[in-house]
Amino acid sequence: MQHHSSLAVKDILSRKHFEKTEVIAGAEGLTRQVKWVHVVEVPNIRKLLNGNELILSTGVVWKDNHALLVDFLEQLIDCGAAGLCIEIGTYTDSIPDEVIKLADHYCFPIILFLEEVQFVNITQDIHVQLINQHYQMIQDLEEYSQKLNQKLLAIENSEEMLKLMNEYTGLQVLMKTSNSEDIYVPELSDEKRDDLLSYLDQAGDSPFMSHKPVPLMEQEYGEIFIVSKEREINEFDLLILDRTATLLAQLFLREMYVEERRRTEKNEWINNWLDGKHNEQETSDNLIYYEGKMNVLGGTVAICKLPQTTSSSDITYLNLFIRAIFEQQGFHLITTERHGDTVYILLNKRGMSSWKQRLKKGMERVVHTEFLKKHACKIKSIAVGQYIETLSDIGRSYETAVETLKLQKNIPTDLFCRFYEDLHMYRVISLVKSQKEFQNMIKEYLSPVIEYDEQFNGKLLHTLKTYLACNGSKKETAEQLFIVRQTLYYRLEKLVKLLGEDFMSNSEKRMAIEFMLFAHNYLNTQDNMQNVKSDKHVLT
Repeated sequence: MQHHSSLAVKDILSRKHFEKTEVIAGAEGLTRQVKWVHVVEVPNIRKLLNGNELILSTGVVWKDNHALLVDFLEQLIDCGAAGLCIEIGTYTDSIPDEVIKLADHYCFPIILFLEEVQFVNITQDIHVQLINQHYQMIQDLEEYSQKLNQKLLAIENSEEMLKLMNEYTGLQVLMKTSNSEDIYVPELSDEKRDDLLSYLDQAGDSPFMSHKPVPLMEQEYGEIFIVSKEREINEFDLLILDRTATLLAQLFLREMYVEERRRTEKNEWINNWLDGKHNEQETSDNLIYYEGKMNVLGGTVAICKLPQTTSSSDITYLNLFIRAIFEQQGFHLITTERHGDTVYILLNKRGMSSWKQRLKKGMERVVHTEFLKKHACKIKSIAVGQYIETLSDIGRSYETAVETLKLQKNIPTDLFCRFYEDLHMYRVISLVKSQKEFQNMIKEYLSPVIEYDEQFNGKLLHTLKTYLACNGSKKETAEQLFIVRQTLYYRLEKLVKLLGEDFMSNSEKRMAIEFMLFAHNYLNTQDNMQNVKSDKHVLT
């Protein structure tokens, strides 16, 4: 049942003092809301009105000057007045057709008093009614707020709140969210849903429709619409809409908080995954069980360094916020905690070529947001590991993220976020690891070229070595390789595709490639010598 309704022009026509009246224009606008009543006997009123006023006039302003009456009416329409009541007989005997057509066009009611009336009695009567209505509205709103808060404590879904909203306003309610189906209260058939959505697309600033976003984590989690076909949306409806959106945001935040806590607590399998204890099938099964089925194209690991004083509650809210940002950038986020640091596994759901650009964009949003300041969260640094395509190898990405975190301490830079693949010579300088890790690094830089040579006998590795030794001189390179320029250009194009356009222009990357070429040659020579020794031992 609808608990509150506004005072419309048609309601006022049924009150005393309006028995001898006639609506001569704008009858379709009789549903306009009336918030106040003014007696106006001056020609310029644009700065005197706030909207939704019912204007009473004897017509002394324009008398028989039709141009003044048209101008007066246009001002009322522009100011959003509710209607115009004119006393006939004293100063005005008739209303010209031009004025009637203008009022009909804008559905602006013009009402004639056929007998002399006392405006003071009309204003007193209607103002008392409006004040009483406003007082009742405050009471109804307080009652609604109490019921809404009770539901917030008791319910686990948003539909109950929307039903209460419909009960108090009597309007069609629709809630749209990005991660769930639309909710209609009352429920509509598919055909009526389509009609409603079509109307919302075309309504614009219609007085019969209003909407309010549901704010969550500095973003719009969803949007609530209220729609009426019989009357204009009134102030009570808007207040109900605003309070419902606020309480729904609290409900959704509670749900997200509980879910985030559950994710954080169930991290044993994630730690095993990061330790490399799961094969590809086990990884796939665990992801489906804990995170749901999704199409993933690889991923990376980021380690977030926070001050030791950061509370668990602040970390949970930070994880919620970062999840919202990176989901927009096409990543599915899995969170855990290791050795006092927050670890984010970022599974890529979009194209592989853009993963780094999207990740950087998300990091920039994290740094510049007001959210961290509000929750007193300060991120000291973030280290992003190597991008991997096979999810069972996520441990490799974690290891490189740890290495990046260590290297960050000794890199003189203002960057709070570093990518493992951008460290180049810093990784080479700090390389005091096993031969296996050294080989992984060589493979990362040179495997595209080596694999191409093995498949097509392209001689690209030898070309690359010579080209770097000649400091990028194409003429000298071609001479040393004993090939024509055209052949060299073809090989260089292939190298650009395999190593990236910046393999010569980026000095650090070029140095790293040169070092890897030397190391590759050294290790191959070492392996060959061991094989020779083994063969001699067999012969003897």
